[in-house]
Parts: sequence; structure tokens; C-alpha cells
Amino acid sequence: MRTGAAAGHQGYFHEAVRYDSDEEFLAVVVPFLRGGIEAGEPTFVALGERTADLVRRALPAGSGVEFLSGSGMYARPTAAIRSYRRLLADRTAAGAAQIRIIGELPPVAFGATWDWWARYESAINHAYDDYPLWSMCAYDNRTTPPHVLDEVARTHPRFATPDGRHPPSPAYTEPAVYLREERAAPPDPLQATPPLVELTDPTAAQARAAVEAVGRGVLPRDDVDDLIVAVSETVSNALRHGCPPVRLRLWTGPDRIVATVSDCGDGPKDPFAGLLPAGTGVTGGLGLWITYQSCNHVSLQRGAAGFTLRLTAGNPH
Repeated sequence: MRTGAAAGHQGYFHEAVRYDSDEEFLAVVVPFLRGGIEAGEPTFVALGERTADLVRRALPAGSGVEFLSGSGMYARPTAAIRSYRRLLADRTAAGAAQIRIIGELPPVAFGATWDWWARYESAINHAYDDYPLWSMCAYDNRTTPPHVLDEVARTHPRFATPDGRHPPSPAYTEPAVYLREERAAPPDPLQATPPLVELTDPTAAQARAAVEAVGRGVLPRDDVDDLIVAVSETVSNALRHGCPPVRLRLWTGPDRIVATVSDCGDGPKDPFAGLLPAGTGVTGGLGLWITYQSCNHVSLQRGAAGFTLRLTAGNPH
């Protein structure tokens, strides 16, 4: 039987915590965690170092709350989804009637990569709905940019407040609608310069060779290898499922490699493509799932000229 505000709820109970002080943060989080332990529910914390320390000091010794590495859990959106789904499946199989998690994205997520983290916050409303999860996502009003807070209201069905309420978010937008909206990241500054490589209708092998050639000495070998896989999968998908011509462009900077793959089609029909494992028979789904796990940022853009996927290895700008 589920407990607390999620009592009687089926599937994922997803809330945001927007707070103005450490005291407000703890006023929401501590009762949430202690309630989970008292109910015998698996209870987890996946916060940054500072906020995790606040919670540790506010809980009694040996509280039973399990602390996860916030930076480790939120390295990439697809990695977070994969890790959490594994954790939730394990705990549910072990008999958990409810699992509680308080987490927060690292501050770097609010910068150049916010577009795909916003998509993550929306997609998980579907991705975790198979499990009896009650989670809170913490956002500090003092440090979170206003445009991020606006998207938080659209991707979380409800809020948790310091006075114990759980009001619905009037701005909440269903994932199937939200994920179809145009949400391209600003162009990388490197894209203001001519690309080092520009290929039309390359084979997957030609695409791999091009990334190998420009990546040599720019990034560590593992990062280049990951991008080679991602570009190969993306080019193959564009050739198979997009509309010609397919164009591959590559740029390099001191700390990153940027690739764009464009075609004249509309892009994937599934709004969750790339963010969730391909299990619905959607064409191209597996390739995008691999791509999202292999890059430090993936941004998609639809326009009159077609569909473009931008892949970044290294440090996104």
C-alpha cells in the first residue's frame, strides 16, 4: 500500500520542490525521507554535495536513507533513466509497494545542455510510470535561472511545499505534447565558422572515418570512439528513415567536437525517441538510444529545411 501524498496513486508520483532557503528545502525533504523510512519503503537521496550534506546532518544517525551520487546519477539523461529504471525494477521485484527519491540536477545542466535535461524531466513522467515511485526534484530559486523554473512547472505535475501541501502545477504539459515542441539549443559558437568536414550522403563507414580523422588528438580516445558510434548510428538512421540529401558536418575546438547530421525529413515520429529504449517497434529508435548514451549533449531541431541532430563530444558550449 502506498503512503503519504501518493497514497492511492497508480504509477509515478512526480513533484518539484522550489525553495528559497535551506530551511525551506529541509522542511520538505526531511519529512518526506523520514516518512519513507517509517513506512518501510526504500528511500534514496541523489543530491549534490552541499545539499546532500544538509540532509545528512538533519537526519538521525543510521536513518536508513540510502545516499546515491548526484553527479553520478545525472551524468547524461539516458544514463539517469537507465540507472533509475534498473533500481526501481529491482526494488519493485523485491516487494516494495513504494520507492521514494529526492534528487537534483547538477548546476551545469542549466547551461548549454538544458534543452535535453528539460526533455528528460518531461520524459520520465512516462519512463517511470511502470513503478510505484514517489520522487521530488529539488530546484533552488536562488540559483536556478528563471527560464529553467518555467520549464520545471511544465514538466512536473505537482509541487511539494514547505507547509506540507502538494498542489498541481497549472502549467504542466503532457510529455507527448511537450516533447514534440521545438526546443533546440542555441548554436555552438563553433558553428559560426566553416566546418572542417562536410559530406553529402556519406556511408556509415565514411562518417566513421571522418570523425576519426578530425578527432585524433582533440579528445581522449574513449570520447572519440563514442562519437564515432553516435555519428555512424545517426547517419545510418538518416539514410534509412530520412529524406535525402543527408549532410554530415564536423567542427572541432580545444575541448570538444561538434557534429550535425541533417536530412530533409521531419525526424522521428516518437516523441520519446532517444530518451527511452526502443521497445515499441519505432523505426530508428535503437540508433537514437545509442546516440544519446554516447554524447555529452544531443540537440534536435526541426524546421522548413528538415531535421538536424547536433552531437557534442567533450564540453558543450
